[in-house]
Formats: sequence, structure tokens, C-alpha cells
Amino acid sequence: MKTETKVAGAKKPGFLKKLTQQREFSIFLIVVALFVILSFASPYFLSEANLMSVLLGLSTESIIACGMIMVIITGGIDLSVGSVTALVGAICGYCMKTLELPVIVAILIGLAVGVSIGFINGTLISRLGINAFIITLGWQYIARGLVMVVTNGLNISPLPKAFNNLGQGKLFGAIQYPIIVMLVLMVCGDILLRKSRFFRQNYYIGNNEKAAALTGINVPKMKTINFMINGALAAVAGILLTARLGSASSTAGTNLEFKAITAVILGGASLAGGSGTILGAFLGSLLMGLITNGLNLLGVDVYWQTFVIGCTLLLAVILDNFKVMQKAKERRGINKDVVDTGEKKQE
Repeated sequence: MKTETKVAGAKKPGFLKKLTQQREFSIFLIVVALFVILSFASPYFLSEANLMSVLLGLSTESIIACGMIMVIITGGIDLSVGSVTALVGAICGYCMKTLELPVIVAILIGLAVGVSIGFINGTLISRLGINAFIITLGWQYIARGLVMVVTNGLNISPLPKAFNNLGQGKLFGAIQYPIIVMLVLMVCGDILLRKSRFFRQNYYIGNNEKAAALTGINVPKMKTINFMINGALAAVAGILLTARLGSASSTAGTNLEFKAITAVILGGASLAGGSGTILGAFLGSLLMGLITNGLNLLGVDVYWQTFVIGCTLLLAVILDNFKVMQKAKERRGINKDVVDTGEKKQE
């Protein structure tokens, strides 16, 4: 009875306590700290041109991370998004340059390709039970091979000015369109993932897929939808990247999947599923973007930059594994308390 009275009379944690307990808050503090350090380390860091360059540079991987988080929350993974990004860009370029199709038609075809690959991935994984790592790794090679076929290993250029304006144009002459698309997707996606009953089903699936199915959640349908959204966002990223570069490159999107996965994990998601937010994924992507920008401003060799990114990925995986172990330990502790309580009642 004393325990029940204590629980019933316990105060709810305040807003500040809730805020500090969020994984995103710690990442935000790291981003702020790095921002301050770089502002002193380089006189060019706080320039408008550099800050816009940072946002523009991380726009592609942030858009992909928005889709990746949907897949990872349910315990899945997608290694094909980088190649799908390149494939969509190559197909759009081929449609406009070689087939001379209108810009809007080429964009719609590119989006359809991304969604279709996502649908195939989701169906094979959710309906046939094939491992997501194997399926998406296969599509990584398939899509990259198709890129080489479409482009012949070269760049497709020049592309129509109307298309290039999607990646190079600015709203009111201030902010480039890829940055705006990134911010809109981040805000809308984060709200939907937090507040929408439909999308919150992903967390139940990630925590316990069998239990989620028993409660009436259509697990295969949700997983397929997540992969389709992921494919669609990879297509959007591919279109914007191609428009920004002004050409469809055969090497576009290389290692984008690993950058997106790193950003998602740094932002608080777990490869085991059941946790993560789009805001966290964006903050993780921003952290990586600041690290890369800082290394460039400080004149660090590009090879060492790759080394640092690899270390960041390794650190993110170690942190994720630590989180999973802590979570499992907490669950064991809760289960033990329940058993002890039951035994005491029986006595």
C-alpha cells in the first residue's frame, strides 16, 4: 500500500526535466558547442555564404535521413537509398536530355522509380520475411549498375534551365530550394511521426513486432509504406541533387546511405528499432555537416575527413549498442520487480 500511495502522489516531471531527458537535447548541446568552437577557430565560419553552404550540403542526406528513420524505427534498414538517389537523377537526366521529355514528366517518372523500388523492397521484406540487409544490399548493386547503364559511366548534361532551377534557384533570392524542401519535410515529418496515430504504430512494431501484430496493427502494410516513403524521399533527394549539380552524375549518391544511417543513430534512433525522431535525425545530420565543414575550413586533408566520418559511424554504432544493452537491462529489472511483487502478494 505504501508503494501505491507513493506512485499515486508522485509529481510529474517538469518541462525542463523532460527536455533534458530527451536524446535530441544532448545532440543539440553538442551542435551548439561545435558551432561556438568553429566560430572562434575560423573567421569564415559565421559568414552567410558558409552557413548556407553547410545547409545546402546536408540537405540531400537530411532528406534521405527523414525516410531512413521511418524504416529504422521498425527495426529495418535500407542500404539502397544512395544508389536509388543516383538512379533517379540519371533517369531524369536521360528523359530530359535524350528522350526530350518535359521537365515535369521526367520528375514524375523519377518519383515513380523511387516509390516502386521502395514498394518492392517493402513487399519482399515484410511479406516473404527476407532480411532487409540482404534485400537492400542487392538493390544497392542493381540500382548502381542501372546508373552506369543509363549514363554509360559519364555525366548527362546540360539539363534544362527550368529543371536546374529546382536545385540552384532561391526563394525571394535568399534561400535555395533544397534547403526549403529539407526544412519543410523535417518539420512536417517530425510532427506526423510524433502526433499521428497512424505513424506512431511504427514504434510499437519496432519495440515488439509480434505484440504489435496481435493488437491489430497491419505490420506488413506499415513496413511496405515506410519503404515506399523512403524510396520517394530518396527520389526527391536525387532530383534536387541532380538539379543542383546541373548534370546527372554516375557517381552521385556514393555512401549517402551510410551518412544517413549515421545521422539517424547519432540523433537517438536505435538499429534495434522502437526509438528515434526526425528532429533527432536532422540534428545528427547537422552535427556531421558541421564536422565536415570545420575540417574543410581548417584545411584538413580530404582523406582524413573520410577517416573522421568512419570514426563517427563507428562511435554511433557503439553508442547504439550501449543503448540497447541499457534498455534490455532496464526491462530485466522491471520484470524482476514484477515477479518479486507477485511473490510477496502470494506470501
